[in-house]
Amino acid sequence: MYARAKTCSLEGLDGFVVEVECDLSRGLPRFLMVGLPDAQIRESSERVHAAIKNIGLPYPQQRITVNLSPANRRKDGSQMDLAIAVSVLTAQGLCDPEVVDSFVFLGELQLNGEISGIKGALPMVASLRECGYRKFIVPEENKQETAVIGDVDIYPASNLRDVVSLLNGKESITVAERVVSEEAGRSYDYDFSDIKGQAQLKRALEVAAAGGHNLLMIGPPGSGKSMSAKRLPTILPRMDFDEAIEVTKIYSVSGELSEHRLMTERPFRAPHHTASGVSLIGGGRIPKPGEISLAHRGVLFLDELPEFQSRVLEVLRQPMEDGHIHISRASARLEFPSDFQLVASMNPCPCGYYQDPGHECSCSMQQIKTYLGKISHPLLDRIDLQVEVRPVSYDEMKTHERGETSEVVRGRVEKARAFQAERFKDTGIKTNADIPDNLVERYCRLSPQSQKLLDLAYKKYKFSGRSIHKILKVARTVADLKCQNAIGDEDVLEAIRYKTVEGKYWSE
Repeated sequence: MYARAKTCSLEGLDGFVVEVECDLSRGLPRFLMVGLPDAQIRESSERVHAAIKNIGLPYPQQRITVNLSPANRRKDGSQMDLAIAVSVLTAQGLCDPEVVDSFVFLGELQLNGEISGIKGALPMVASLRECGYRKFIVPEENKQETAVIGDVDIYPASNLRDVVSLLNGKESITVAERVVSEEAGRSYDYDFSDIKGQAQLKRALEVAAAGGHNLLMIGPPGSGKSMSAKRLPTILPRMDFDEAIEVTKIYSVSGELSEHRLMTERPFRAPHHTASGVSLIGGGRIPKPGEISLAHRGVLFLDELPEFQSRVLEVLRQPMEDGHIHISRASARLEFPSDFQLVASMNPCPCGYYQDPGHECSCSMQQIKTYLGKISHPLLDRIDLQVEVRPVSYDEMKTHERGETSEVVRGRVEKARAFQAERFKDTGIKTNADIPDNLVERYCRLSPQSQKLLDLAYKKYKFSGRSIHKILKVARTVADLKCQNAIGDEDVLEAIRYKTVEGKYWSE
């Protein structure tokens, strides 16, 4: 007897259809699986055997051959358990093969027949939907996650017995209702009004949020760098539905999707400085997204930047520019999205008090140069805004006056983003930070007077070509915050000021 059932396997964030073929033949009872399965899939034979037996159905005492087609592509994950069990039951004549052929089966089996949640359910359903499949049986645990996709029928099942009843027309499983975005109900534990003083830093955070720019904060310990960085997501524009789907797919594959529902808040990732290159960019034997992909459409915060290994920091350069990361392995070449905003903070020296008027620095110049030298100029070039953060005075700390709330600042940021969206309509460009180098002159045109200011700054600070482009993009954002099409002299001067900190510390 022969039967088949469809399931899915992932390569990165993209899924492909796997035909689970089962053949029952005469011979000693044996379960043989072929088609490049990994260890998790090979172990499914024992889970399937126990699950079928424990729901009261017969298990074939024959030679069972299961093929995972296409046989030339590696498969991984425990989500194939349900499809394997259904193919075995169908080969025995216990399920209607025509009904089985209309479904895609995703789920891990427990020994008692219950169906457990899986990683990557959303990208699997999304990928197979693009291939034309419309009916999916998924674990109950993954119902909220997968029900966000339109034009498909999601059948959430909690037990193998329920699936068999559905396939034989004896009982039905209610199709999950589509889940819509929950943006309106989101809230943060932090608010922008918590930041006392620090007018220049708050302005830089607003500009960074409005244009999608990277930001570096340099200042002594206790000046509020980390606290301010945590509040950046509260002023970023709300994610639209497509962005929420992108982010949710990444977290689903990584197994970090809390409550298996659509993510509506922008990610904020803050890896420790002991993080390895693989944990930061992704990879492993079975490549998974790293921190830069988990920060997609959100913020990647690197606290104590010089404490990270230099080779780890250098791997950030390419994804910062391209918005994606390629991971090559012998079996496949995968691409993960990594369109994130880098926010970094650091002390100006090992003790933290270099050039601080309130404290005496105990570091030698050689120690300071060695410390700052851990950050390469090519990496600094890719950071649009560099801000010197001074300690908050005691009078500013004890004041009960609260600054602007996140809601107020976000309103200005969203207005600037809408201004950019109108300018970049039908171009694929989302923010000023994404403007390609060959289009900078088109979108960031300066008046003759403003061009003279930039020429003088170039001669004085010896900016690189990339730095000049960064200055122009930031100036474009400053003008957008005022909803002005023309870039003014004051916009250029503010953008230049955000690039002079590098010369103050790294050139001495």
